[in-house]
Amino acid sequence: MKPVSQLPATIARDLIGVFTDIDDTLTTDGHLPAAAYAALERLAEAGLAVVPITGRPAGWCDMVARFWPVAGVIGENGAFYFRYDRQARRMIRRFVAGEAERADNRAKLAVLGKRILAAVPGAAISADQLYREADLAIDFREDVPPLPRAAVERIVALFEEAGCTAKVSSIHVNGWYGRYDKLSMTRLFVQDALGLDLDAAKERFVFCGDSPNDAPMFGFFPYACGVANVLDFDGLMPASPAFVASSRGGQGFVEIAEVLLAARRPAALRR
Repeated sequence: MKPVSQLPATIARDLIGVFTDIDDTLTTDGHLPAAAYAALERLAEAGLAVVPITGRPAGWCDMVARFWPVAGVIGENGAFYFRYDRQARRMIRRFVAGEAERADNRAKLAVLGKRILAAVPGAAISADQLYREADLAIDFREDVPPLPRAAVERIVALFEEAGCTAKVSSIHVNGWYGRYDKLSMTRLFVQDALGLDLDAAKERFVFCGDSPNDAPMFGFFPYACGVANVLDFDGLMPASPAFVASSRGGQGFVEIAEVLLAARRPAALRR
């Protein structure tokens, strides 16, 4: 991983959009710093399509799509995207699974959740589970004392034994029925909202992340960036970002945004 300061200015000037994880990428210690939120706004004002891509629930994503300076949001690790049409005052929602299938999956996940809690002492159902449409989030360090890596791996194994996909974030293990992920829904969002083939245009987007559930994005985007806490998972992910900030969490995101914005300023202002 190279320092983000080495991201080519020619690439930054030609970008269409910035995709970013939320937890521990935009946030620091569970808080969204004003500087990180302001960086989102500045990126949007610079003409970039800013899209948070998160494991957080549908209820949170509805708020993000409506109130944040973003072009849309992808939630629950790729289960859906929400995009708010401000002119029409209408929320556009696209899910991988239909309503009946999501309801059936939630019932099965509720049973599985009880099994996981019984098998992994100290784990908890995430406090945001009530607002989820498609997955089950097991908390291993957000509102509970941090669990050891072996416990996290046991949670993943229990999900996979039940036929689920499981992904580890910096705070939760998320599990769901289906084979989608953050990248598959990003492809659909870019096609629907921007009218582009993401595979053909991937060099014109930057993804920012911090943890193993971002690995598909790190592996796909040639100019993916990590905040410094991604180094905590060095060697534990199938793919890593090409560039890394020197700071952790929200301040790391600000650092990445500054590199992108500096390259896009008129030449006279870059001197």
